[in-house]
Amino acid sequence: MSVVSLLGVKILNNPAPFDAKYQFEITFECLEPLQKDLEWKLTYVGSATSSEHDQELDSLLVGPIPVGVNKFIFEADSPDLKRIPTSEILGVTVILLSCSYDDREFVRVGYYVNNEYDNEEMNHEPPAKPVIEKVRRNILAEKPRVTRFAIKWDSEDSAPAEFPPEQPEADAVEDDGAAYGAEEEELEAAEAEAEAVTTADGVKENGEDEEMAGAEDTSGPTQPKAEEEESDAGSEDLEAESSGSEDEEIEEEEGEGDADEEMQMDEGGDGAMHAEAGKEKGMQGEQHQGEVMVH
Repeated sequence: MSVVSLLGVKILNNPAPFDAKYQFEITFECLEPLQKDLEWKLTYVGSATSSEHDQELDSLLVGPIPVGVNKFIFEADSPDLKRIPTSEILGVTVILLSCSYDDREFVRVGYYVNNEYDNEEMNHEPPAKPVIEKVRRNILAEKPRVTRFAIKWDSEDSAPAEFPPEQPEADAVEDDGAAYGAEEEELEAAEAEAEAVTTADGVKENGEDEEMAGAEDTSGPTQPKAEEEESDAGSEDLEAESSGSEDEEIEEEEGEGDADEEMQMDEGGDGAMHAEAGKEKGMQGEQHQGEVMVH
């Protein structure tokens, strides 16, 4: 937990000429007494391609810090033009407002800054050498980027964990390197055994069919013609009964098919309702998203 929390930053002079001082009204809260001072810094990013052109515009020590809400004004000079590439003076850049305790940074606020001429003609056709007297800066104060860091304060209990906790039980676990791929091998062996059993069953069935075919030739004498007719009549009745049962089964299957179709339509309706609810939820999530605020 941070002992000092940044509550708000207000830029007092914005927009302003390029060579004007930066003025910030900073509000923060201190939860417990501190043994040392807070150090505030303002850094100007001179180039987007290299940190060599970064400038520390000013720094300020604030202390002793009383417990509670505190407020002060931080002023910093404008950047040195000699340390900024000529091609980087105009356009968008960044300023960084940071605070440290005992040389440990715990909060940083970044702002985009747009540097342009105060008239449209010069912005449309800028001169080869920038005219600083005509350049104005505009800090995008509504969209700061706040980054917080966990640091050690005065007590050792406030120090953040630098390394993950020890896990002695992890060393007791056996290495599974030897067993790697054992499951795949067992699965392949089981599949091969199943294929072998299937092949053997197929051979056995073919053998039984051949024996049955041979047995037909050695069958007894044929039945008399009258008995054949009776058996045929009986077979016709069985066929009629079986055909009737088949019709009933077909009708039942058709009925079940209609029921299935109705269930599928119902399921599709539920899916559409869920989809519409998901869209509404996504739209509500987008509506509830707010801008990042400085705290």
